[in-house]
Amino acid sequence: MLRRAAQAGSRLLDRSRAGQLQQQRYLNVHEYQGAQIMSQYGINVPPGIPVFKVDEVPAAAEKMKDENGEVVVKSQILAGGRGLGKFTNGLQGGVHICKASEAKDLAAKMLGGILVTKQTGAKGKPVNTLYIANKMKLRREMYFAILLDRSTAGPVMIGCSEGGTSIEDLAEKFPDKIVKIPIDIRTGITDDQAMQMVEGLKVTTDKQAAAEQIKGLYRLFVEKDCTMVEVNPLAETDTEVVAADAKLGFDDNASFRQQDLFAMRDESQEDPREVAAGKYDLNYIGLDGSIGCMVNGAGLAMATMDIIKLRGGSPANFLDVGGNASEDQVVAAFKILTSDPQVKAILVNIFGGIMRCDVIASGIVNAAKQVGVKVQLVVRLEGTNVERGKEILASSGMNLISANDLDDAAAKAVASIA
Repeated sequence: MLRRAAQAGSRLLDRSRAGQLQQQRYLNVHEYQGAQIMSQYGINVPPGIPVFKVDEVPAAAEKMKDENGEVVVKSQILAGGRGLGKFTNGLQGGVHICKASEAKDLAAKMLGGILVTKQTGAKGKPVNTLYIANKMKLRREMYFAILLDRSTAGPVMIGCSEGGTSIEDLAEKFPDKIVKIPIDIRTGITDDQAMQMVEGLKVTTDKQAAAEQIKGLYRLFVEKDCTMVEVNPLAETDTEVVAADAKLGFDDNASFRQQDLFAMRDESQEDPREVAAGKYDLNYIGLDGSIGCMVNGAGLAMATMDIIKLRGGSPANFLDVGGNASEDQVVAAFKILTSDPQVKAILVNIFGGIMRCDVIASGIVNAAKQVGVKVQLVVRLEGTNVERGKEILASSGMNLISANDLDDAAAKAVASIA
C-alpha cells in the first residue's frame, strides 16, 4: 500500500499532481505516544493509560473511569477514521465508550485484531495497543495544525473554530473560518501571532492560557523536528483548552538527534517490504501490479513504471536502488521483489553512469542465483561497459531476457506474463 503522501492539513496547502509517488520521510507515533510527548511541553492532554495485554485493562479502566463509571477504549493504529472503522472479526468501531467493568471483555475483541478504516485500505492494520482514556466533558471542538508550507518556505499555523472532522471538509463547509498564520522560522512565534490564532479559534476560556498552549505546540514542532503537528480536535472544557487528539510527524533526517523519538517507531503498522527496504537504504513503495521493478534512479524508476503501463502492464512497486548500490543491496532488492506473491515478472532497468554495467551485471547474476528467482527476469543495461555487462548476463546460464532499450524491456516484461 502506498503510504499517504501528505497529511490532511498539508493537502489543504499543496495538492500534488494525481498519482505522484513519494516515499514518506517522516515518523508517525501513536496517539498515546503523542500525548506523552505533548505533556512534556505543558500541553493539556486527556489522561490515559496505554495497555498491551487484556489483563492490564481492568486496573487501567478503574483509574480512568469518570463519575459515571465510564471510560474510553481507543484502538492505537497509525491511521485515521478509527471511530468509524470495523474489525475483521465483525466488531464495529475502533473507539468505544463503555463501563469500566465491561472494558476487559471489549478489549479482548480489540487487542490483536485487525482494524479496517477508510485510511488503512482493505488489509487494515493490527491493533497491538489500546489507550484507556478518561471520558472528558468537551464543550466545543476546534482544529489546529502546524505544517511546513512551501509557499512561505517555513511553518504555517492553520486553525478553524470548528473541528472534529477532516480539514478538507472544514475548508469546504467553513472557508471563512480557516485561519492561516505563517511564522518566520528565524524569529519564531510571537505573542501577537499566538493571540491571533486564539481569536481565530474563538476560544471562550482563558485566552492567555490558550495562547501559551499554542506557543507550546510550536516549541514542540521546532525542538522535535516535526513535519506536522495536527490537533483535531483541539477542544474546550469548562476551564481550559485541551489537545483531545493529535497526529505528530517527525522528519526522518533528524533521527540522529531525536533517537528517543525514533525508538518509538512501530514497524507492525508499516508495510514489511518497506521496512526491509529501509534497512538497506533502498527507496521502495509497494503497489498492486504484477511486474516488479528494480531501477537505479528515481526519475528512471518513474519512467519505467510509465512505460510498463503504456505497454499494457502494471508495476508492482517503485524500487530505486540508488546510483551506487552494493551487491548486498541488490540481493535485498531481489528478496523484497520475490516476497510479493503478486509479482509475476521482474524488470531490471539500470543505467550505468557512476556504476559500471559489468559490475552491475555481476551483482544481478549473483544476487538472482542467491535468492533463487523463480519468475521471469528481464534486464536492460545501458551506459559504461554495457557490452561487457551483456556478455556477463548472456554467459550466466540463467533464464533471463535481455532487452535493448527501455521500451523493449517493458514490452518483453508484459509479454512474459501474458
